[in-house]
Amino acid sequence: MSALAATNEVVTRALLRQVNVPGLDRPAALITLDNGFDHTKPNSFGPGGLTSLDEAITAALAANPAFVAVTGKPYVFCVGADITSLPQLADREQALEIGRLGHRVFARLRDSEIPTFAFVNGAAMGGGLELALHCHYRTLSGGAAALALPEVSLGLIPGWGGTQLLPNLIGIPAATQVIIQNPLMQNKMLKPKQAAEMGIADVLLEPADFLERSLEWAAGVVRGEVTVTRPEVDKDMWAGVLYFARQTLDARLHGAVPAAYKALDLLETAKDADFATGTAAEDEALADLVFSEELRSGLYAFDLVQRRAKRPAGAPDKGLARPVTKVGIVGAGLMASQLALLFARRLQVPVVMTDLDQARVDKGVGYVHTQIEKAVSKGRMDKGTAAKLYGLVSGSVDKGVFADADFVIEAVFEDLGVKKQVWAELEKIVKPEAVLATNTSSLSITAMAEELEHPERVVGFHFFNPVAVLPLLEIVRGERTDDATLATAFAVGKQLKKSSVLVKDAPAFVVNRLLTRFLGAVFAAVDAGTPLEVANRALDPLGLPMRPLALLQLVGPAVAYHVGGTLHAAFPDRFGVSENLKRIADSGQPIVVDDQINDEVAKLLVVGDQPLTEEQVRQNALDALAQEIRLMLDEGVVAEAQDIDLCMILGAGWPFHLGGVTPYLDRTGTSERVTGRRFLPHGVASLPA
Repeated sequence: MSALAATNEVVTRALLRQVNVPGLDRPAALITLDNGFDHTKPNSFGPGGLTSLDEAITAALAANPAFVAVTGKPYVFCVGADITSLPQLADREQALEIGRLGHRVFARLRDSEIPTFAFVNGAAMGGGLELALHCHYRTLSGGAAALALPEVSLGLIPGWGGTQLLPNLIGIPAATQVIIQNPLMQNKMLKPKQAAEMGIADVLLEPADFLERSLEWAAGVVRGEVTVTRPEVDKDMWAGVLYFARQTLDARLHGAVPAAYKALDLLETAKDADFATGTAAEDEALADLVFSEELRSGLYAFDLVQRRAKRPAGAPDKGLARPVTKVGIVGAGLMASQLALLFARRLQVPVVMTDLDQARVDKGVGYVHTQIEKAVSKGRMDKGTAAKLYGLVSGSVDKGVFADADFVIEAVFEDLGVKKQVWAELEKIVKPEAVLATNTSSLSITAMAEELEHPERVVGFHFFNPVAVLPLLEIVRGERTDDATLATAFAVGKQLKKSSVLVKDAPAFVVNRLLTRFLGAVFAAVDAGTPLEVANRALDPLGLPMRPLALLQLVGPAVAYHVGGTLHAAFPDRFGVSENLKRIADSGQPIVVDDQINDEVAKLLVVGDQPLTEEQVRQNALDALAQEIRLMLDEGVVAEAQDIDLCMILGAGWPFHLGGVTPYLDRTGTSERVTGRRFLPHGVASLPA
């Protein structure tokens, strides 16, 4: 253990105490996991934490208690292995050792003759959830914020028994969802009710008195008054479910995420293998993945989302931010209506929308009310909150309602002249310190504000669609935007629970600029004569969330053509204008129908006689990305390459196994070949040189 103990671990201590529970003739042993910090630094397990738990279990069993229970500090059970220590492992033997240590310690709870319980009082992920699975029984708090086995999203597998225990507890369909499907869907978490319905927990309890009720329930189990029944797992469907899951992975990832396929293999092992054989296979899989480039990219991406996103580079002193007690939204279309609901829910202040006529205003307010009603009907919002939101959102055809607003955002037609006219009119109405924000996706903030008396209060506030789902917010500083305006924008972004990135006022900012360059390379290949299906398959080896044509359909061909035109005007040497894209936009037809290319769209194309291979299309697209990112960094569009990756992960859904985009470009040698150097040093999102 000496080599493992050398890692820079924040040790989670396992604190043991004896608890007298009414109705039992002996005290219970309660082990509380606590790393000494508040909930913002969750419990995790490295070698030191596992050793502490091992010692606590030894002491607990020695006291011959009525039962042994493990719980966590307030709001947190345990979020798994200390993944920050993984890059410090020197060789495969150390990786095997950390896997075996976790298995050995956790197995003591599973193999104990004294009943063992997990009181899952808060967030339980990865190894934390696996620890709970080893216990004989599990209670779960309705306030537990995050429940998951997210390892595959990082490039790992659940390596402390999860792949063997979970399918034999809740069945193979649900286990495949938790271990593979959810991690690959932007690391989707389970809600406590869902976890209980799956059978991960034996009982769901209210958070207010969770520990007391858990002790009472456990005592009832020990006395035989509470009987825990679990349905028998159907093993007849095991092979069929895994076959379908493998087909789905092949169709979506094309082998790009080795961890997902390793997890499938382990789930297959869990059907018939004894537990020792299954956990030994987990150890081997873990050791294989620890030294993969995909894991290093995954850890890098995880760090960006968990740390950098919470401390935006270049953001001004938050003390400069002005209070926002009322929000105005210019426009009442779909985007504006989504914004109105988001601002009302998060800021809990009055939000008023305006539009050209009452019918449009009523439609926008009606959309908000409908969404509130849906949330109530699905149990996602209580009636009291709904009633409050109904009262906060209103509409008017008179822009005079913005006179007392502190923050006004426009979501009107993407035309510079229209937006300048809006601001010119509003500047005469709003108070002098009001922030004027634009949701433009590509237009210049500086140009938009240049004719105003106070251009310093105009800021870009670019959301991504759907607004409620995608967490990125590009905050764009114009040439005259002042620090107070920028600080207010960042403060509002934080209240909205968005991850904000500071972006220079440059055409299309970050995500749209890169996606337009990327799609431009694909469509250039189509224009040259490459069949649509060939161009569409070309990027499959990256394992992107969707193929290029599906992405284009999601964005909207008309929007893509418009943004492309903006970028062509700014950079005509790199951003072409595809007449074929215009034909598709003008046709109004879907490009893809049931994952198949629309034959009617294909007939619209006018193409050349120089088709490219899939490999050529892919390399052209990657080369274009590398060139554009280097130029953006040289221009100072963002502070560092890490911000590019953060934007692509949070705004475009690009996966962790790519690290966003720059680690993949480095890994494949594209960065150095196209730009002469890497974006990130060796050892950052990659193995050391």
